[in-house]
Amino acid sequence: MIYIVEDDASIRELEQYALQTNGYEATGCEDGASFWAALRGGTPDLVILDVMLPDEDGYQILAKLRDDPATQTVPVMMVTAKTSEIDVVKGLDHGADDYLCKPFGIMEFISRVKAVLRRAAAAAPAPAPKTLHFGSIVLDDMARTVRVDGNPVELTFKEYALLHLFLEHPEQVLARERIMKEVWDTDDLLESRTIDMHVRTLRQKLGTAGEAIRTVRKVGYKLSTEGADE
Repeated sequence: MIYIVEDDASIRELEQYALQTNGYEATGCEDGASFWAALRGGTPDLVILDVMLPDEDGYQILAKLRDDPATQTVPVMMVTAKTSEIDVVKGLDHGADDYLCKPFGIMEFISRVKAVLRRAAAAAPAPAPKTLHFGSIVLDDMARTVRVDGNPVELTFKEYALLHLFLEHPEQVLARERIMKEVWDTDDLLESRTIDMHVRTLRQKLGTAGEAIRTVRKVGYKLSTEGADE
């Protein structure tokens, strides 16, 4: 996901359209307040940040991002009409990964976005193995084991991947489309009955702990402490 923070609606919509037609998910924010609200929904892969905004300026937003451990490595590309050398240096010194001056061509814009994302991917450390917990369920990524109340549970490769996805997003509704994409790497919902079969066997293997995998009718599933399927 790419967040665009730009108060000029025509520029924001142009950037968003260009990104979406090139295969990226993009969300537009008109000011700092709407950006911080969007950030609560998840950490983006890239922030495209204007400098001149109606509430707090881009430098202030960038400083906050770099001060927060949760967002300090998120790549930021500043896009602004402030074109002097000192403005560019100021943006880069504040921690921007790139600085694009208005006006700009769409081809250059997309090329710069791709370059920033490539550099960020190359610099990203390998994710550390995780231990995920939910109630009595414990998944150890390093050992690739699952235990319920301390007892080992044998899962197939896809059951493990499915449980891992649920444990990474507790209390969050996961649409069938997302599950098919992340676990089976396909967008073909004609095969979505595969999800139901694997959820059923996963619930059985987890025993009473499997009751936490709730069906959200007409949408998908979620791992939840709530007492009934929706």
